[in-house]
Amino acid sequence: MENEPMIPALLEFSAIQTGYAAGTLTPTTLVKALLARIAAYPDKAVFISLVPEESLLAQAARLEAEGPTGKPLYGIPYVVKDNIDVAGLPTTAACPAFAYIPEHDATTVARLRAAGALLMGKANLDQFATGLNGTRSPHGAPRSVFNAAYISGGSSSGSAVSVGAGLAAFSLGTDTAGSGRVPAAFNNLIGLKPSIGRLSAAGVVPACKSLDCISIFANCAADAMTALTAAEGHDTADCYSRAPANHPLPTAPRLGVLAAGDKDFAGDQAAATLYEAALAKAQTLGWELVEIDYAPFRDIAALLYGGAFVAERTAATRAFMKTHAEDVFPVVRTIIESGNKFSAADAFDDIYKVQALRQLTMAELAKCDALLLPTAPTIFTVEEMLAEPVKHNSTLGLYTNFVNLLDMAAIALPAGFKPDGLPFGITFIGPAFSETSLSAYADKLHKALGAGAGMTRAEPQTSYEAPMEEVTLVVAGAHLSGMVLNHELTSLGARLIRPALTAADYKLHALATTPPKPGLAQTPGFSGAGIAVELWGLSPEAFGRFVAALPAPMGIGRVTLEDGTTHPGFLCEAHALEGAEDITAHGGWRAYRAHRNH
Repeated sequence: MENEPMIPALLEFSAIQTGYAAGTLTPTTLVKALLARIAAYPDKAVFISLVPEESLLAQAARLEAEGPTGKPLYGIPYVVKDNIDVAGLPTTAACPAFAYIPEHDATTVARLRAAGALLMGKANLDQFATGLNGTRSPHGAPRSVFNAAYISGGSSSGSAVSVGAGLAAFSLGTDTAGSGRVPAAFNNLIGLKPSIGRLSAAGVVPACKSLDCISIFANCAADAMTALTAAEGHDTADCYSRAPANHPLPTAPRLGVLAAGDKDFAGDQAAATLYEAALAKAQTLGWELVEIDYAPFRDIAALLYGGAFVAERTAATRAFMKTHAEDVFPVVRTIIESGNKFSAADAFDDIYKVQALRQLTMAELAKCDALLLPTAPTIFTVEEMLAEPVKHNSTLGLYTNFVNLLDMAAIALPAGFKPDGLPFGITFIGPAFSETSLSAYADKLHKALGAGAGMTRAEPQTSYEAPMEEVTLVVAGAHLSGMVLNHELTSLGARLIRPALTAADYKLHALATTPPKPGLAQTPGFSGAGIAVELWGLSPEAFGRFVAALPAPMGIGRVTLEDGTTHPGFLCEAHALEGAEDITAHGGWRAYRAHRNH
């Protein structure tokens, strides 16, 4: 690396783009230098395949001829996990007998290519993305960039090491149980796990299809969000795809943290000390810490591998396992085959268990805006991991396994180093589509903690701030999208954040007004299915103008949603509810109007 004076010390997007703009760097010179780094890097288990040099240089030359206009990732080198399709390169999922050569890029890869990103190669992983440790591959076990005796984390092992070692500027992993976060912790990186469906999973070998997310490893939160923005978007080829949305959180959050009895670091006192230091630093930023009861989250986490949910992994590989079971890595085979003992009834039983536990987590989440937890309790040596592959893997997932089962977003960040030189990480976890706010939190705390990024520990120079804070508004009636008064919102520049449900103790009434209006009212002691509403975002100025124009008997109060968050929303003055028809059974104003017009 000392012979690369024009290569940035840290492969941040802004540093690369500054070099391009100044003419001191080109996509061609950068990828040539990175290919030399890859060839010289001592850990040969990081990659499964590389883009042929002539093809990579031809792509770089083509980019140079076209120029950067309209390409937000112009010349940014990246790596993908080898369970994600790249046209012309084998997709193996770290199982040679499974390998096939796709004709088309995965949707997310295609979008990154269109944005100007340069793919370097495909990275090693725990076979079929089954594991959080990085040792379950016939291609070898990638190691932490800080100590080759220790695991890299998995299943996105090679993806994380490639960025941590400075071999790529960012990478794609996948995350079902923590595979996009645990390796970030062990290689001193940002690990962004978006909401389920925000990045298309079309062209990804499924692990648990209903929970799988493509994740992003980067040196700073700004780079992770830039990659996310370039690749996101609804995709009909992915049945779990969802249009991007934004669930804004307060700039000065209340953070849910572990109570003393829930702090489990598997005997790693140095990790425990770093978690406490991170919490103390968060307080200096003006953020409030709120202790939560972690028990229901822990119980959900245990169900991901300890119950019938493992059968979804069995379903994903069922056809292949019928004829190639002996070609599967032994620990992975045992896990996948364990799903055969569960029935469909068992699966429904566990779905009900998660839903019951979810009600308990909602009460805890209502106390805070986001969670701030350790990414992993500790790190193990490769030798320790191989000696206790199931037990230690469960330990690694203690604070990650619940996130996708609760449809939450998360971002892992570096949080310092232990006396032995190994890194420690923490993670912000929030509601679905809260990535912008979580990333802003992560960026601020990342810089405050001073852990740097990757193997060099260089400090990122790029900052990330969430877009201007919006005022959220819960809409329950004629202002719903597509309905008669919706134009009053859109004319003020309001945007739909997402459909939602109220908490269970709300009722809906049809008021005797002209035109007809609904009356939403919280009813203590009542427990229903929730009322269908929409969450909209407005600028503070637009919100003020909208509220000022509201006619009686409508007013603005606080509405609690199913996920435990509270927002300003339409409520009705109590006197107007007298004699009004109770239409709660219809589930929402849109359904009621459809019933009336039928």
